[in-house]
Amino acid sequence: MLQDIECHNTYTNSSSDYPKVVVAVGANMPSDVGPPEKTLRRAFEILADSHLTVVEISQFYKTPCFPAGAGPDYVNAAAILSGLKDPTEILTLLHDVEATLGRTREIRWGQRTLDLDLIGVGDLVLPDLATYRDWQDLPVEDQAKRAPEQLILPHPRMQDRAFVLIPLAEIAPDWIHPVSGLSVRQMLDALPDMDKSEVTRL
Repeated sequence: MLQDIECHNTYTNSSSDYPKVVVAVGANMPSDVGPPEKTLRRAFEILADSHLTVVEISQFYKTPCFPAGAGPDYVNAAAILSGLKDPTEILTLLHDVEATLGRTREIRWGQRTLDLDLIGVGDLVLPDLATYRDWQDLPVEDQAKRAPEQLILPHPRMQDRAFVLIPLAEIAPDWIHPVSGLSVRQMLDALPDMDKSEVTRL
């Protein structure tokens, strides 16, 4: 087990045999191990002991809860993982870590002890381009009500979220979105300054 996870640190080199696994991490409620910062660190420890390798972790950031006033600020980070190829297997492992640290899935976009969002796996587009575009174009009023019944990759909202792109730009600025062809840095540059200003380093 990793005794002292340090942010923005590379733990091991990712094998070229495995795709780069991009994960966004967040929490705004305490878990059994403590406040969100401790929960995130514990999640990375568990992942480091799993079939996934923790390659790199961003700094931790603070982001206002959405919608405004709905709860405490979030602590957010991003991570690059490696070691598995099957996206479904990866997602299952991430959900297992969430459950271990007290995550329950009762309210979409509700407060949570831990959120491990699978953002991308290499250049995969799942389940197909048409389905991906349907979810990407989902009206805002429907986003809080509907959740896909199958894994959608890349994450259809990643390009809209400063709390994903700012941490990710630290550790994978040149990762290319497999549909838009834009890098993380380019997607971040395209966001409104107001959105970016709300995400501050802890």
